[in-house]
Amino acid sequence: MTQVASKPHAIDLNVPLPDHLEPLAQAVASEVIEALDGACRPRIGIAYSGGVDSAVLTALVARAVGMERTVLLLGISPSLAARERTLAHRQAAQLGLGVEEIETHEINNEHYRKNDVDRCYFCKDELFSQFDDHAAEDHDLGVIAYGENLDDSKRPDRPGGRAAREHSVLYPLATAGISKAQVREIASAFGLDSALKPAAPCLASRIPHGQEVTAEKLRAVDLAEDVVLGAGFTDCRVRHHGTVARIEVPTAEIARIANDEIRTKVLKGVKAAGFNHVAFDLNGIQSGAFTMQILSRRPEGA
Repeated sequence: MTQVASKPHAIDLNVPLPDHLEPLAQAVASEVIEALDGACRPRIGIAYSGGVDSAVLTALVARAVGMERTVLLLGISPSLAARERTLAHRQAAQLGLGVEEIETHEINNEHYRKNDVDRCYFCKDELFSQFDDHAAEDHDLGVIAYGENLDDSKRPDRPGGRAAREHSVLYPLATAGISKAQVREIASAFGLDSALKPAAPCLASRIPHGQEVTAEKLRAVDLAEDVVLGAGFTDCRVRHHGTVARIEVPTAEIARIANDEIRTKVLKGVKAAGFNHVAFDLNGIQSGAFTMQILSRRPEGA
């Protein structure tokens, strides 16, 4: 299903990039052009989320092969926050492209629901399987690419990369040696709305490993995070601990919860989302909090 977002200001994909970034853009272009030249179909599908990585990959690919050969594929499931879906369409509109929504069903997979540290593998495997089985033929795609950057490729908590390699999905940003900081530089040079957008991991990352992922839990987290963001916090994670919601916000914003109006709004709204108790984590936002705790305790090489 294709949705059309209200158009923000359009960008110029042909804008010159800073001298130190242009060779990286050319490396991405070379890989994509070579892959398409060897493919049986003429178009490239981007595993797209609306975040800065996939938006920059889209911009560089469309710059290299043309917008008419670039297709944005957005996986839709209960693990995608409603606000992220909306933002993805807005960012696509700025790029001048529509979005093809592909339903994924990772929650039907018992290994995904089990929620071990390799949960992301099963999610990405389902995503790329759907692309292979449906999107490739429907949209005449010869190549699929996704937005893994160089920093992502070095992290131990990214099992989704294994699924990408198993499905022969390209990862041109990482291959070109583009770091996260350089991704944001390129996004700023293009004027992408997502240039400063905080990372937005899927909602399942809010559920501690070993506790089952369910659609109900994901929905509660989605609603609760909308409440926190609606109270004026710039970013947040609502960790799902059964009846307890543990809220993480940027450390510089933690003091805002002392405001009675904000505290009351958050407390009332998060409880309405399905929690009985609400706590604020004084450590602030912790990327990969649940996964890295487990991986750091594993013997090297395990």
